[in-house]
Amino acid sequence: MTILVPVDGSENSDRAVRHALGLLKAEGGTLHLLNVQAPLGGGVTTFVSKADVENYHREEGEKALASGLKIAAEAGVKAEKHISVGRPGAVVAKFAKTTGATMIVMGTRGHTGIAGVILGSVAQDVIAHAETPVCLVK
Repeated sequence: MTILVPVDGSENSDRAVRHALGLLKAEGGTLHLLNVQAPLGGGVTTFVSKADVENYHREEGEKALASGLKIAAEAGVKAEKHISVGRPGAVVAKFAKTTGATMIVMGTRGHTGIAGVILGSVAQDVIAHAETPVCLVK
């Protein structure tokens, strides 16, 4: 089993990491942790070098991955870490396909009703793009 967990450093994504570890404990397999950074607007790159933008994404991605990596390490599981930039749903779906993930496990914020519609949802975006089964952890 290969599980991909998109993480953002929140308690919601930490719960998803713990759930994925439980699945891997029962089945065995590989854990991939992915942080997707939002692209910076075109105007930013006029004033900031490409290298600085890349360093920013890397640093922010490392911060977002830290708690998930710590949880995996404490469970004795080596997680492969990844940082990407783009629209989360499309990036996660493509990454799942590229890594051969058998499942995407991700946390939700729990917005329902009109709040979920207005705010949108990374989980909804992933579900819309992914061909891989998605397990949402609340």
